[in-house]
Amino acid sequence: MNFKQVLKQIKKYNEIVIARHIGGDPDAYGSSIGLKEIIQYNFPNKNVYVAGAPSAKFRYFGDMDRVPDDVSNALLIVTDTPDRRRVDGVLPTDFKYRIKIDHHPFVEKFCEIELIDNTASSASQMIIELAFKCKLKIPYSAAEKLFMGVVGDTGRFMYSYTTTKTFDLVSKLIKNTNLNFTSLYPQMYLRSYNDYKFNAYITNNLVITDNKLAYLKITNDVLKENNVDASTAGNLIETFNNIEEILVIILCSEDLANNQIKCSIRSRGPIVNEVAARFNGGGHALASGAKPKSFEEVDELIKALDEVCADYLK
Repeated sequence: MNFKQVLKQIKKYNEIVIARHIGGDPDAYGSSIGLKEIIQYNFPNKNVYVAGAPSAKFRYFGDMDRVPDDVSNALLIVTDTPDRRRVDGVLPTDFKYRIKIDHHPFVEKFCEIELIDNTASSASQMIIELAFKCKLKIPYSAAEKLFMGVVGDTGRFMYSYTTTKTFDLVSKLIKNTNLNFTSLYPQMYLRSYNDYKFNAYITNNLVITDNKLAYLKITNDVLKENNVDASTAGNLIETFNNIEEILVIILCSEDLANNQIKCSIRSRGPIVNEVAARFNGGGHALASGAKPKSFEEVDELIKALDEVCADYLK
């Protein structure tokens, strides 16, 4: 990968906007904000902004910026996002030059430079590699965010796409910045008592098919009764990814504010991202999301995933 070409463009532009995908997760926030802080630290005269909606759940990563109205002469760097429709907060076509840094399977080309490494554990890992390859200093605050991004997408280094390269880069990051990494885990994994009660609701109401697909359709009324929002189930889904009787789990929450159903999908074997892509979603082979418009579409999605599980068991 040609990280030097990325550095060349960073040096060229005085105004830089960094964006990530809609519905950001720790890797999306960590890679985008971490990169912003690296650029600002090494090039203090540049104006760097992070675009996208803020998240109360991930507020420990920091604030989002107000992007200037006119970005026609600015550089856009998109992290952790394979396709333009999922870029949060900005339109890539508004910018003079575009760079993508992503670890998802290729979906579409929409940038002049596309750094794609689907063997990388996370976009945050790619930003760490970019900094080391280009001899950019990593400030302590950026190291925190990048570490949390890697941890988030690897499930604390548990998932299969965690490699020796991941450990090498993270080890170097910790050593070079003297990062107190254990202090970062509490804010990442602290949950409210209300979340744990809703976790029990999910456990008690899951439907498990003969093909080991587990699913749950959660209406807005259920969300209100349990005092949680449409993102809560997705935030809790990893809890259910190690249950022996389940190969794939999908949790679907009604999101009236956005006129859609938020579906989070996790798998312990069957490939699920191709199915998710048919329902306004996508992601990794074993960890994806989808946003059907109705519960009728959700039923179609569940049926398709059940067929994938059946084929896998064969």
